[in-house]
Amino acid sequence: MDQHRFKTQQRDRRHLRTRRKMTGTAERPRLSVYRSLANMYAQVIDDTTGNTLVAASTQSKALRETVKYGGNVAAAKVVGRQIAQEALKLGIKKVVFDRGGFLYHGRVKALADAARQAGLSF
Repeated sequence: MDQHRFKTQQRDRRHLRTRRKMTGTAERPRLSVYRSLANMYAQVIDDTTGNTLVAASTQSKALRETVKYGGNVAAAKVVGRQIAQEALKLGIKKVVFDRGGFLYHGRVKALADAARQAGLSF
């Protein structure tokens, strides 16, 4: 079995296992994080309606000029700050953090800490 495919399957299993217990509501939506090799993505999702309320990534137009490379901790901090600012504009202060099956370490932790410092609570 290909090593990359095996690691992806393991991450998907971890993500599904946590998603069984976690849902985002209108009062407390879910902050979902995805990290690829070169980019970071974050979404605030209301699972009751299935709508993405806010999204930010290193590929969005607002962040593309400020971030040279999206696959490092500095870029994750910028995405965390951006997602928190956009959520606060909509009046969202509390979220449920969904790490997407990734370890809470490195870029995922940096994004979460930056979002907390910008005003989100989870």
